[in-house]
Amino acid sequence: MKKIIQVVLALCMAMVLFTGCSSKKEEKDSANISKQTETTDTEQGEKKEDTSPIIIKTVIKDMSADDEASVKFLEKVSEGVSKQLGREVKIELAPISEGTYSESLGLLIQSGEIPDLMYFQGGDYQFAITQGILEDLRPYIEESTYVKSMIQPYNKARLENYPYLLWLAPDRIKVPVVRQDWLDGSKTGKALLENPTPENYKAFFKELVEQHNLLAAYTVPGDITELDTVFNLAFGVTQSWVMEGDSYVYCNVSRATKDKLAFYAELYKEGLLDNEWISKKWDTKESAFYNGEVGVVAGTQGSVVNVYNNKMVGQNGESAKLAVLPPAKGVAQGYTPSDISKESRGWAINAYSENKDVAFAILEYMASPEGQILDKLGYEGEHYIKEGEQYKLTDKISEWWPRFHESIYKFDVKFAPETPYYSEAAEKALDMVVQYSSFDNSFVIPDEYVTNWDAQNALYSEFAANVINGTRSIDEFDNYVKEWYALGGNEITEYANEVLK
Repeated sequence: MKKIIQVVLALCMAMVLFTGCSSKKEEKDSANISKQTETTDTEQGEKKEDTSPIIIKTVIKDMSADDEASVKFLEKVSEGVSKQLGREVKIELAPISEGTYSESLGLLIQSGEIPDLMYFQGGDYQFAITQGILEDLRPYIEESTYVKSMIQPYNKARLENYPYLLWLAPDRIKVPVVRQDWLDGSKTGKALLENPTPENYKAFFKELVEQHNLLAAYTVPGDITELDTVFNLAFGVTQSWVMEGDSYVYCNVSRATKDKLAFYAELYKEGLLDNEWISKKWDTKESAFYNGEVGVVAGTQGSVVNVYNNKMVGQNGESAKLAVLPPAKGVAQGYTPSDISKESRGWAINAYSENKDVAFAILEYMASPEGQILDKLGYEGEHYIKEGEQYKLTDKISEWWPRFHESIYKFDVKFAPETPYYSEAAEKALDMVVQYSSFDNSFVIPDEYVTNWDAQNALYSEFAANVINGTRSIDEFDNYVKEWYALGGNEITEYANEVLK
């Protein structure tokens, strides 16, 4: 009987264990099925998310969502970026209000509608520094291929000082140009090219006026910036802040500026500087040049010199192609030093965007060989025709301009000889600026000094114009300097010496 009971108990225990194991197995199987279902749902969700387009909101000057040409261009860019990333990207233009571009973009940002990718042309500083909503671009650039390859020394220096704007374009340095046939036909031109002192420039200017019956040798559009690009360094105005004794002084109150203004006054008095320079605008300056009323003007290296050359040749024939003149030589020699405090314009990325990598990928694609062709040359069959390995530009290329990266550094494209991308003068201007380049020591003026700074610069502009035009004597320079310091000059000079030491 005892043995029977033991057998029955053993059978019961076995049934319990079997039942328990089966229950646990069913629970485990059920959990696995649920987990597999969740995983499948997650994978399907991820797959679905990966196939949806990434929308990048942008604002670009002179481009509008209502403009068919703008929409077509950004569709082409979107296609290229999508192919590069292996993921559909759509670039959409955010609407901005009417008014000046920088103000309209500022209003859009302040409304809380911050685009992912923005082109700034002024007004960026408050958003980068005060509000902190612009992304530091240096890590993206460091990891890039094409953008990184196009960075020039002045770009690198500006990014270190202000890493929120990227602008891949030739530095906006102006160079003086003259008709090649007038330079070749002059007696003083050779001496000018070999030794471009202010005195040799003056002699060349005199000959131009006399030989071609000009109204003046040189004209500028309302201020002396385009004179300064030729003569500043020769007189010792080598940077914004120059050393006098053991400390820095602002160049506009330096002894070098006094000597420079005295020279400009001589040019004006002798009819070599246009006596209407202060009322000249960009269009009247350029028309005076093309019409042979003046002999020399300054234009931004690269693109602007290219335009000047093409218009001059179109109006006056091939012999009137332009020659680039060197900067004057004296205390030093060089064109206007590059301001490396920050880029004055350029691309920025919203620091709070969910798609910062994709926004930068647009800039990277437009720096790629394929992107640069689209950006600089437009559409095949319309703006250019590809014949083998050569690109032949059509007449419509004059209607096209780069929207992203103007720089032709690393733009390795073969053009048909009859349609070069840049004229010989434009190429020469780029080379000359590299040869005579230097960095400025200017810095961003703090907010507390801005009002006085504007007043100081206005005082200088007025005094310089009066001295050049002969209504004030250069002997009054010391009085002007006292006025300048009285407008807060001591405070900003003290600050500059702290920053620059």
